[in-house]
Amino acid sequence: MKVLKAQNQSLTPPQVQPLPVNANNELIDIRSVHLNTQLMVDHPANRDAYLSLKETTPARLGMGRAGLRYKTRSVLRLRADHAAAQDSVWADVPSKFIQSMNMLPLQSQCQDETEYLTRPDHGRQLSIAAAAKVTQLIDKGPSVLLAVGDGLSSEAITANVGDVIPAIKQGLKLHDIAINTIPFIRFSRVAVEDQLGELTHAKVVCLLIGERPGLVTPKSMSAYIAYQPTVGMAEARRTVISNIHPGGIPAVEAGAYIAETIWNMLTLKKSGLDLKEALKN
Repeated sequence: MKVLKAQNQSLTPPQVQPLPVNANNELIDIRSVHLNTQLMVDHPANRDAYLSLKETTPARLGMGRAGLRYKTRSVLRLRADHAAAQDSVWADVPSKFIQSMNMLPLQSQCQDETEYLTRPDHGRQLSIAAAAKVTQLIDKGPSVLLAVGDGLSSEAITANVGDVIPAIKQGLKLHDIAINTIPFIRFSRVAVEDQLGELTHAKVVCLLIGERPGLVTPKSMSAYIAYQPTVGMAEARRTVISNIHPGGIPAVEAGAYIAETIWNMLTLKKSGLDLKEALKN
């Protein structure tokens, strides 16, 4: 007991860091605080080098500790980011947003979020009603079919699609390729684009879909593009452009690159690994 008491007395009391508040001393949204611009380590050996390192990555570096625990601000930010990721998975893309983008609302065979998360195979197939709409309302044999799916992040769709789609259209317009009806598939998985390809006989299908959100951002979207996709095809036939979000590839830049990739597919009649090898030669 005497030894323990002596050790406890030798510990330096942890510094108390104030919580983020506004001018009225009210707690603010912790996600609006950029922790990567703040050095929360007490008495760093090289403060400038530490801050420079933090600016190069969204990883949680230099968060500091209060005794054996993380500091309150770090814990609050972690919980807030985790909550945002969960919300993005469980939330729906607003119907008003789908209407504003003039997209055709469809649904996979999944009936709710729980089925979507537990039965990925149901997310790869359109419902009977949705398949009938595709047959009736989407022209057969288009050069490019552009589709949107909520995937695992509704926030990724609302954050990026509004800028990506116009950029894709503009890029393809340079090659006299028009984008007509754009289906939006609720509870969708990537391979749903294969069924869209078979139903429409499109030469190229491009699916914009929300990716699994992490603690860095819930807004990451990807484009999965395939030349003449068919149900059950190898994943190697798919080309992926990922990391589309405000902190990654900007939406407008991604749209231009997607349009260029689609044109290469139409020209070379290849996608996935075959396209990658063809572009090397």
